[in-house]
Amino acid sequence: MVQIILFLKPILSMPDLFSYGTLQKEQVQIETFGRILQGEKDILTGYKIEILEITDPEVLRKSSQKYHPILEFSGDVKDEIGGILFEVTEEEILQADEYEVDDYKRIETAFKSGKKGFIYVRK
Repeated sequence: MVQIILFLKPILSMPDLFSYGTLQKEQVQIETFGRILQGEKDILTGYKIEILEITDPEVLRKSSQKYHPILEFSGDVKDEIGGILFEVTEEEILQADEYEVDDYKRIETAFKSGKKGFIYVRK
């Protein structure tokens, strides 16, 4: 009898990044990541969107938008934010960190779908 033993590499999952604003723009994706991102619609609960005035010239150039949305935690499950949960690489997470201005911080959370991913919220 012949036994076959397979050695499988563990499948490394890529991080997910939730966009509710300018990272959904193809131009911003190309300039920030060098490619168009793929993702699925999802919903974030417990947050509200506020507006932030952007003064960083590079971010203004990439987004062509002076005011960007920014998440504020509300804790109310009735508050829902629709967006896209993009699959990105670890390197692209760092590139997104560079794109976002200092008023944002990245945290990990769960979405209505049950998936987990990163969001940018007000510091």
